[in-house]
Amino acid sequence: MRLILASASPARRATLVAAGITPIVKVSTVNEESVLAKLPGGRAFSGGHTTPGDEVGALAAAKCANVSEALRAPGSEAALPDSEAALVIGCDSMLEINGQMQGKPHTPDVARERIRAMRRMTATLWTGHSVALLSPASSAPGTKPSARTIKAQLTRCASTQVHFGDISDQEIDAYVATGEPLQVAGSFTVDGLGGPFIEGVTGDYHLVVGISLPLLRSMATELGLFWPDLWDTPRP
Repeated sequence: MRLILASASPARRATLVAAGITPIVKVSTVNEESVLAKLPGGRAFSGGHTTPGDEVGALAAAKCANVSEALRAPGSEAALPDSEAALVIGCDSMLEINGQMQGKPHTPDVARERIRAMRRMTATLWTGHSVALLSPASSAPGTKPSARTIKAQLTRCASTQVHFGDISDQEIDAYVATGEPLQVAGSFTVDGLGGPFIEGVTGDYHLVVGISLPLLRSMATELGLFWPDLWDTPRP
């Protein structure tokens, strides 16, 4: 059983590696704005009827499904032998502060404005997780491998409270200048240069990094998998 991470996030990959699982990274080609535009009831941040969990869950599910479909053809991923089953994981994170959902800032001005609004505040980090179980692509001996099937897909979301410290304007300018907060949800990291500016986390620390190990284990168990089977080192 191989784990496929449908995300380019180095933090998510590092979290899995630290937990004994080296994933195959295959980034999705999902258009996030298109996915969110199709949600019924309108976006949560604009007063619609969707919840933050609806939004991150929809994005995670779309990324998981996109990569799962790309892997169905035999030989589509060189690092994944046709004879092996796979667990595909898609994730998406957003920060909710003062009722507003925030994704990646992309520009220094937006990042600077968001971090100033977050200081001395408690915000909620939402992360959607979607997992799909793919069958092996192999068929009967001596025959051409058949396409993989997507046996099941589950989507769950969870949230964690993040408590920000009293960050000075000078510290914010210096942090933004590093470029780190520009490509991460909510304009901060807890496991990088942004860590000293966060006074505490109420809930699952790994969720703030972008991937909840306890939630993933629960979802894998629901799919009938034994979590230790995903470890790189064979069990004794």
